[in-house]
Amino acid sequence: MRTQKCHGRVIAALVGCTALVLAVTGTASAQPRHHPDLARQTLAANDGWAAYGTGTTGGAAADAAHVHTVTTWDAFKAALAEGGSAPRIIKVKGTIDADGPGCESFAVPGYDFAAYLRTYDPAVWGRTRTLDGEPDDSPEGLRRASAARQDAFVKAIVPANTTIVGVGRNAGFKGASLQIKGVDNVIVRNLTFESPLDCFPQWDPTDTADGNWNSEYDSAVIHGSTHVWIDHDTFTDGEHPDSTLPVYFGRIHQQHDGELDIVKGADHVTASWNVFEDHDKTILIGNSDGAATAAVDRGHLKVTFHHNLFRNLVERAPRVRFGQVDAYNNHFVAGAGYSYSFGIGMESQLVAEHNAFTLPDGVQAGSVLKKWKDAPVTADHNHVNGVPTDLVAVHNAQVPGEILRSGAGWTPSLRTRVDPARAVPGRVDHRAGAGHLR
Repeated sequence: MRTQKCHGRVIAALVGCTALVLAVTGTASAQPRHHPDLARQTLAANDGWAAYGTGTTGGAAADAAHVHTVTTWDAFKAALAEGGSAPRIIKVKGTIDADGPGCESFAVPGYDFAAYLRTYDPAVWGRTRTLDGEPDDSPEGLRRASAARQDAFVKAIVPANTTIVGVGRNAGFKGASLQIKGVDNVIVRNLTFESPLDCFPQWDPTDTADGNWNSEYDSAVIHGSTHVWIDHDTFTDGEHPDSTLPVYFGRIHQQHDGELDIVKGADHVTASWNVFEDHDKTILIGNSDGAATAAVDRGHLKVTFHHNLFRNLVERAPRVRFGQVDAYNNHFVAGAGYSYSFGIGMESQLVAEHNAFTLPDGVQAGSVLKKWKDAPVTADHNHVNGVPTDLVAVHNAQVPGEILRSGAGWTPSLRTRVDPARAVPGRVDHRAGAGHLR
């Protein structure tokens, strides 16, 4: 029998070094490390508002029959519809096109955009009448019917106890609108969302003095749902930024809505390590100041944003009504057309701490906050272009007509690691967004 030397000792080769390690230390030699299954990962304790109470586990408990890998829009929607509320995992492989065969395929017989423009041209229609009540056979009625067909196609209804996760670096959707409505316990991770294009925006002559084109379809909407974790996703206008859209009636023919909206009493949401980029109206928390909406939203809309990259956005990062929103360790990089980052709205209680803002020449630090309604805000320990900055004080000094009050009236407790603001760009810029999870 051959012998070999193992850690300085001669032993029989038949026994081998592993046996010696067991005899001497009581443990086996190191084995290759196995990474946990990304699809079964759950939100860590204390990781933002989505960790409150029962926490957020998504479809981690799914059995083998409820684990799906999908590569097409039809297969994705079928996987969402199958199995009721049983825990499910849907793995998205590659980029799934949810746009369908094109806008022409959604148009009902008789719809004619040129006729729509002729009929509702402000020189003909005026700017004081809405299009509400236009009959079904009118250009507006045919637009409504066409829009309904697109609506049914591009929206995907997400059930409770679901994890949707991208496989690898290049998973995601073009033109999809995830509808997380009235359910509990959803995880969405490692996906790139290219914003849907509304084929049939509505002209509203009374929206501002000049009128506006209004569109539908957020990339994701959390509507009345609880315990939702949005993590390591990328939201972008992609190949269709607003600069590529035409102008009619002197206004951009807006075909984008939001990237992520959290509305109608939604609660306990964490958005972490995402990229939100190249968009106008980005994130809305609470969609109205009205009494009926207030009755639903008041006491809800508790949302955490941490370690997200907000890049080349115009506004709403986010705009907040009502809820207690905690935003820490985010990096905001302003580009052309920048208006503001945080919108302070009706009865909001925003805490914005340890964030970093990179503003170009000509953009003042006072524009980071925008006052829509009188509501208190905590904005401590933030940096603007590397300099510690009191965002409330600088806003009040530079925008004297919009005085903000300090002190949101609550202290966030559901946080994990909090980085100093100076370290945020280095960490977030290199780790946020889709494609960084294994």
